[in-house]
Amino acid sequence: MIKKLFQSFSQKHPYLDFEQLIDYFSIFGGVSELELDYFATLFEFIENSFLHKIDIISSQIEPTYILESPYREVLMAIARGDGKIYSSIKKARLNEHLGENIIDELTELGIIRLEASKELETNSHKKYRIQSKLRFKKPFYRFWFGFVETYRDSLQIGEKDKFIENFKAHYERLRSLVFEHLSEEFLIDYYGNKGINIVFSGSYWDKDNEFDIVALTESKEVILAECKYKDRKVCKNELTKLKSKATQSNLTAKHWVLFSKQGFSMELKNSKDKDLLLFDLQDLSVWK
Repeated sequence: MIKKLFQSFSQKHPYLDFEQLIDYFSIFGGVSELELDYFATLFEFIENSFLHKIDIISSQIEPTYILESPYREVLMAIARGDGKIYSSIKKARLNEHLGENIIDELTELGIIRLEASKELETNSHKKYRIQSKLRFKKPFYRFWFGFVETYRDSLQIGEKDKFIENFKAHYERLRSLVFEHLSEEFLIDYYGNKGINIVFSGSYWDKDNEFDIVALTESKEVILAECKYKDRKVCKNELTKLKSKATQSNLTAKHWVLFSKQGFSMELKNSKDKDLLLFDLQDLSVWK
């Protein structure tokens, strides 16, 4: 589970504050040997240190053959796309039989995991192919195959501008996904400490909407949560949008939960809605 991996990373880097931990963990979570420069910004560290050590760091990727075709193409497709199985196979330009075999092997190796689909199969107008999603078990692999592998040949000869430009433009999605996964495990712990057992949790998607976290309690109560890792406070309109999506997807929730990097508007904090829970980085930092 990502909680244990995150706590292990935190213990190895005690000088990072919680926000920095998420930043670095979203890139290097799962790397066993890594020396950080605590006096540099994340981008400075990437440009001035990491890019000069990619051959050394790539040696921690095991088994090494996943850096070769066709494993490489499949992993890049997963990292750079929505993670749906057949979308990833198509993006990797493989036939379905070979793609499915490679995904099975990568799952057995512990590189990726399968997240079962909740997507509706049909509606009155169109058939939808049910696709489960593929997730990396270690954030580092998602970073490597989503950002580094594309430019590895160029980086090895000192050409780094295109990598840096792409990294700065799209890095946010790495942090957002890690924050979402940490929030999910925090939610399980939160309810567990209150004696409420969560029997299922995960993301949810159907033909109309996607939800960051859907959890189901032992008593069959549904919890819907939205995670926002943005440099601004979350406002009430996010809760309104979440409830609207739930209605559209025919989901009836007992509890509504919002996770935010930068906290919440006064309107949300002063809400008298007993079914609403608000959590920010300070709440999650109990894991540090």
